[in-house]
Amino acid sequence: MQKIKELLSSIYDNTLNERVIDEFISRVEQGKRSAMNARKQGWDESDVVLITYADQFHQQNEKTLNTLNDFYNRWLNKSFSHIHLLPFYPWSSDDGFSVIDYHQVDPVCGNWNDIAKLNKSTKLMFDFVCNHISAKSNWFQQYLAGNPEFKNFFIAVNPESDLSAVTRPRALPLLSPFTLADGTKQHIWTTFSDDQIDLNFANPQVLLAMVDVLLHYLKEGADYIRLDAVGYMWKTIGTNCIHLEKTHQLVKLFRAVVDEVAPGTVLITETNVPHKDNISYLGNGHDEAHMVYQFPLPPLVLHAIHTGSAKVLSQWGASLGSNGNRDTTWFNFLASHDGIGLNPLRGILPEEEILQLVNQLQEEGALVNWKNNPDGTRSPYEINVTYMDALNRRDSHDEERLARFILAHAILLAFPGVPAIYIQSILGSRNDYAGVERLGYNRAINRQKYDLNEIESELSSENTLREQVYKKLSHLINVRKKQPAFHPDSAFNADCINDSLLMIKRHSDNGHNVLALFNLSSKPQSLELPDNNFEDLITGLKINANQSYNMQPYQVLWLSY
Repeated sequence: MQKIKELLSSIYDNTLNERVIDEFISRVEQGKRSAMNARKQGWDESDVVLITYADQFHQQNEKTLNTLNDFYNRWLNKSFSHIHLLPFYPWSSDDGFSVIDYHQVDPVCGNWNDIAKLNKSTKLMFDFVCNHISAKSNWFQQYLAGNPEFKNFFIAVNPESDLSAVTRPRALPLLSPFTLADGTKQHIWTTFSDDQIDLNFANPQVLLAMVDVLLHYLKEGADYIRLDAVGYMWKTIGTNCIHLEKTHQLVKLFRAVVDEVAPGTVLITETNVPHKDNISYLGNGHDEAHMVYQFPLPPLVLHAIHTGSAKVLSQWGASLGSNGNRDTTWFNFLASHDGIGLNPLRGILPEEEILQLVNQLQEEGALVNWKNNPDGTRSPYEINVTYMDALNRRDSHDEERLARFILAHAILLAFPGVPAIYIQSILGSRNDYAGVERLGYNRAINRQKYDLNEIESELSSENTLREQVYKKLSHLINVRKKQPAFHPDSAFNADCINDSLLMIKRHSDNGHNVLALFNLSSKPQSLELPDNNFEDLITGLKINANQSYNMQPYQVLWLSY
């Protein structure tokens, strides 16, 4: 508990009174007594995460969590060890990320008993939406009503203040006007939208309330906890208000709490920012996040397949090196409920190449979200598109579409870290333009929900794109899960054999080796294999040593030796 006390003192510059510190420690001690069973310590090659909404599938007269549980057990339980449930709490906008009540389950989805039932089928990852809360929440409504208990829970700012230095992730106003019950007008800090009200962690009562949320999630059995939009938690006017030292101290405090209450719980920070800032949340490797989202990977894989060149991807991959620290790893993904972030490319690709990629994708039907810059200009922030359609032209035939898609996921699964696959990807989904038109926002293009009977019928229809994606990607995942060389901590090297051939080597401590080869081009590529006898893990094909091999367009080899 000493570490927790030290962090509390540091965050509040030794101004906290003993009563608040004692109250915090008391809650942590109570959390230890009520936390769920022991967690798995660390991670291994068998860990693969499914990202999905709790209401992803529906059938008549059934809570969606139970429907999801049924679908998972029929179709996905052999492939995925964890389910990342996107926010399943009562919400008012942003498909769950405007949380009305952190402590409740959306009645459409079910209740905490349904969460517990799903937890018997699989390990769970919860979202801790720690930066903001819904404008419809009781907390904010009590604030507007003038309840002194909620005074300073949120951040009121004089609109004449100079906020030009503040980093903006959206092309929306930073401050939103509200009228209090006494008629007072205030401008409240809203980083993301006027329905997502930023919490004021400078008020220790906010921290106490949010640690209650964290402890509740540990009690309900979360093995992994995602810290959503965590980089914006602390605000100091006159700074950029992102990645501030106080924010890092808050993450360290959350880490100290989970280590004390439920050892083995994994904290994952979600910061869609350039690589250097992203990895800063790993702290010293032992005191902050256990994992960070590997945000450069989705756009870099996309860029590599679009250009047919492995150079930038391999150079960036080589810069990752071997982790060496078994207390941290990457959370790897290609697609998610959000768009494909472009900020992580900045500093890796020239801006003109980023804009060229954006233009190409727009021409093929992708949508784009923009952000405002301090100088008054705007830049593309994310591409909104399914990963299937991001990789391909509209006129691509399904055989090529499938090959490029499996190639991209074979790269994902070969990288060091724990891989996560979005539900739309394992389902082989295409752009949902009807959803965009119906809901009115770009991200709906990749958030389609399904009638259970209809999607199961489509997945059972032989030789359709959905069925082929499901079958081939499931096979790839299951091959990966059985190969110790793909342990997240195994040694990793990335290189180019030529402009179009990416080579990844993985070596485990117990002597398992994989040479992974990827042809990123639309043309066959010849290469000389080293002096070994190989077996392709994907096909079972034996390949003789020291011979020339012709890789077909978009072919993947995972060669064990």
